[in-house]
Amino acid sequence: MSACVPTRAADPTRPAHTHQPHSPPPTPPRRFRIESADLSASIAVFLIALPLSLGIALATGAPLQAGLVAAAVGGLVAGRVGGSALQVSGPAAGLTVVTAELIQHYGWRATCGITVLAGLTQLGLGCLRVARTALAVSPAIVHGMLAGIGVTIAVAQLHIVLGGVPQSSVLDNLVGLPDQVARTQPAAVSMSVLTLVLLFAWPRLPGRTGRLLRKVPAALVAVAGATATASLAGLTLPRVDLPSWSSHALAGLPEGPVLGVAAAVLTVTLVCSVQSLLGAVAVDKLVSARPEIQARVGRSALDRELLGQGAANVVSGALGGLPVAGVAVRSSANVQAGAVSRNSTMLHGVFVVVAALLMVPILELIPLASLAALVMAVGIQMVSLHHIRTVTRHREVLVYAVTTLGVVFLGVLEGVALGVAVAVGVALHRLTRTRITHEEKGGVHHVRVRGQLTFLAVPRLSRALHLIPRGADTVVELDGSFMDHAAYESLQDWQSGHCAQGGTVEITGRAGTRIAEPADSAHCRCRPWTPWRNHHCEDPSAMESTTRSGGDDQEAGEPRPSGHQLARGISAFQRNTAPLVREELARLAREGQRPSQLFLTCADSRLVTSMITSSGPGDLFVVRNVGNLVPLPGEESGDDSVAAAIEYAVDVLKVRSITVCGHSGCGAMQALLASEPGGALTPLRRWLRHGRPSVERMADADRPKPRLTGREPADTVEQLCLTNVVQQLEHLRAHDSVARALREGALELHGMYFHVGEAQAYLLADGLEAELFGHVGAAADLRHPA
Repeated sequence: MSACVPTRAADPTRPAHTHQPHSPPPTPPRRFRIESADLSASIAVFLIALPLSLGIALATGAPLQAGLVAAAVGGLVAGRVGGSALQVSGPAAGLTVVTAELIQHYGWRATCGITVLAGLTQLGLGCLRVARTALAVSPAIVHGMLAGIGVTIAVAQLHIVLGGVPQSSVLDNLVGLPDQVARTQPAAVSMSVLTLVLLFAWPRLPGRTGRLLRKVPAALVAVAGATATASLAGLTLPRVDLPSWSSHALAGLPEGPVLGVAAAVLTVTLVCSVQSLLGAVAVDKLVSARPEIQARVGRSALDRELLGQGAANVVSGALGGLPVAGVAVRSSANVQAGAVSRNSTMLHGVFVVVAALLMVPILELIPLASLAALVMAVGIQMVSLHHIRTVTRHREVLVYAVTTLGVVFLGVLEGVALGVAVAVGVALHRLTRTRITHEEKGGVHHVRVRGQLTFLAVPRLSRALHLIPRGADTVVELDGSFMDHAAYESLQDWQSGHCAQGGTVEITGRAGTRIAEPADSAHCRCRPWTPWRNHHCEDPSAMESTTRSGGDDQEAGEPRPSGHQLARGISAFQRNTAPLVREELARLAREGQRPSQLFLTCADSRLVTSMITSSGPGDLFVVRNVGNLVPLPGEESGDDSVAAAIEYAVDVLKVRSITVCGHSGCGAMQALLASEPGGALTPLRRWLRHGRPSVERMADADRPKPRLTGREPADTVEQLCLTNVVQQLEHLRAHDSVARALREGALELHGMYFHVGEAQAYLLADGLEAELFGHVGAAADLRHPA
């Protein structure tokens, strides 16, 4: 086991090669090593980046070498300096429209100069540590901007696909489209169609052979297939033209009005920064799905990432390259290909340099129509239906639509400014739009407040409250997330006066959301969670007379919720919760259930599975029984319900994991320990025989006993509860469907233990010999001692 030893200052009187007796030998210099995973991932990313870099350069109207320069610089500079280890940077489709407008207005060399200035601006913003403020931009604006850019790209590249030349604006391209269709070039169209067919069909190749072939990127296959076909068929059509690097143009100073140049620099800075930072966050989410590298890679340092992007843009612009930003397609490919460090990103940049210097004759065989079809497909995919559904669900479709149309018809900066203005307007509208209604049902007056309760709504709230007669029973329902001081005092003053006159007031909120309310409620101080306590605030004696035991036992005389309480709970659900979940449940009803795991736990009423797992509708396929038992195959004796649920979950629902969850104070385990041979074989005793192997396992002195780190089990019952989790996992492995899925690597088994009194969950993380650990900050785990 290695230890960390403090270093010693060098002694000038001693030879450099000597060291103190009993001190560790000098540490050899660390050698640079590239892991095989990084090498394979860099090749995959390079094969995607090469055709896309050329296609994006073609779409902007820049020299095609500029795309290769940006790809190489993005890999080498941003990959080395940036704060996101696995994000791949280079020429991005999101910058196509901006760059094309700059080239048309200022020329290519001046555009390179603007790229350098934008990089310097990014370096300044990174030094100011303001990277996270870019994440404050509404997602509807970002998605709308990308959608608008995608539409612009697709319409422009359609002209090249048809064998023509695009115009400078979307309107001109749309107006000129009929004429271009009439002058279609069959050779260009045929190569474009072939490219699109290969691009979309390649990822869908079936079978084992298809799975092997799909490792080659579809973009490379599509462009290579079209290039080979055009060359073999001898088609005459425009192809890639890469002039000599000796004539490659470098950056120049932009000329024109200062405000115009500043706006151009601001636009490039904004698009590059937002796209790169959001890409870094997206890469973090991808990395979190790979726990084996998450600790090694770590989370993205956004300010450092902004510095890295700024440095890359300075170098790329100075060398005559396109603007650089983080690219989602290449970054996701890098993570999925198994990259484990930033070496993969840098290696891909090296490969681009080699290709740019040695593969020019091959690259010049590529038809421009094939590259245009590839970029057009990327533009179409930027208009994401998933994003449209998301902004619609959050009622931000107006912001999305305005931003998209603004980018398409006015430009990127103008479109984003319009989107920000509309987003602010929508936020103010929601803040000031409050609906207050009053109605009487069954002698109870209901005042409902929909929206944020601010001083602007106080006059309407006062009018509604003063419609309530003296001494009346009243329910005030606040469906919002904010109440300012003026509204709070108005409601509190009215409530105090109404209760003093013999009335009652119950203030409720949206289910699960606490809203500020007066603390002096004279009648009921229930919160949305109090139904779990059986509303003891209404009957204090019930709390004193109730004796809690294991959820599987029922003591005589224990009070139960009345039918009235059940009806109140259902009514509260329909009033508060149903409106919030109706849309999600409707989606699940349409699409069917697709849970990620089977959760098998005890029927104990204190175990609320959705609460302890932070899950919602459609997440868990739950099976509950007395003692969280899994009968061995062939031992069910006519009761196949658990086995049927396991088979259905694994073979039909294709769950990826099964969790067996036990808990403290389990009544079933208490009954197992207290049971004696003989006696009447009741249904409960017949069922509990499936737990006898757990008792035998605990009694076997040769088998390790699970325990909680930091302490031994509190008593024999807790020891059996822990042992039972491990034993039932072994029973699970005996089921054919589970064993088959485990062999195929399609299923994981987990054990879980919930301590009710401590509200602490313990998770068996890796097989039967690993640790069970709790929430962050808790030193809690379940071990088998060595």
